[in-house]
Amino acid sequence: MFSGAQISLYPMADEFVRIILGSLSALDPYRERFRIETDDISTLLVGPPEELFPAMRDLHVAASRNGVHCVLHATVSRGCPGEPDDPICTPIQGRTSDTPLAQRITDALKAAQGAEPTGQIVAAQLSLYPLGAGHHMDEIYGCIDFLKQSGVFGKSKNFCTTLRGDAGPVFATLGEAFLRFGSPEGHLALDLTVSANSPTSA
Repeated sequence: MFSGAQISLYPMADEFVRIILGSLSALDPYRERFRIETDDISTLLVGPPEELFPAMRDLHVAASRNGVHCVLHATVSRGCPGEPDDPICTPIQGRTSDTPLAQRITDALKAAQGAEPTGQIVAAQLSLYPLGAGHHMDEIYGCIDFLKQSGVFGKSKNFCTTLRGDAGPVFATLGEAFLRFGSPEGHLALDLTVSANSPTSA
């Protein structure tokens, strides 16, 4: 299954070039398992779906260290029919199309529990788009139900849901939202914005 993300970092600091380029070293542990391409707009990650959110977590935490206000924006996708599968891409482990929604919510909560804290507090907002699914609203509502029980739920807003907390549990929760909802064989997209050290955080 083709899975990946286009990621852009926005540090609110005079040294933004140094911060962006320096934080890319946080992706070094993933390079053997990912195709990573950086240009003047974004960084592309293509590889195992289970490791996309840990990689984004490490990148964002690296860019946000020392109190820098930094925003990460990502478009994350799996199962895109317009992309050829690559040997570096792998199916989602342990997912079948007949797993009931309630069981997936339970499994997601269990998997996100105990995520290692990073010491970096973040706020995130996400929108989940199961594409081509006959019961896409069931999947979206199931994901929202999971997010509300996750321990990092912020609030529901028009067109998105917000999360707040340590980057470890927040990115673990985001990863489970990406992995557990929507058809395991179908195309799913997730739009994500994560902010750290905002001077206007509430």
